Amino acid sequence: MASPPSALKQADRIGFAASFLCAIHCALLPLALALLPALGLKVGGWIDIDQAFVVFATLLGATTLTLGWRRHRVFHAWMLLVPGLLLVWAGAFTHLHDHGVLHAVVMTAGGLLLAAAHLVNLRLTHASTGRR
Repeated sequence: MASPPSALKQADRIGFAASFLCAIHCALLPLALALLPALGLKVGGWIDIDQAFVVFATLLGATTLTLGWRRHRVFHAWMLLVPGLLLVWAGAFTHLHDHGVLHAVVMTAGGLLLAAAHLVNLRLTHASTGRR
């Protein structure tokens, strides 16, 4: 049984917001890492939360886009999600995970692609529920 359209739309909205916030976080992380020691604060183990978020984003994105595809049968959102996931996985689980500028660029681009995928899926799902 397919999930109700409102639940799918809510999941896509959460995915869009989380991915967009991830992109902002990744863009600002180098600045934060530079400022924290100047403020006398230590950088703890919280930095690797991006790895947990990448796993969560993968599960949420794959689930919502699969459910959306079952409604609208269009792959447009997947063409944004897959490269976005490749970028965030590369940024979180390869040598790029050094939290340098390249890491920030890769993670920001990936987060923006994930947000765009959720937005496209949301619009496609909305359009398909109007046709039924």
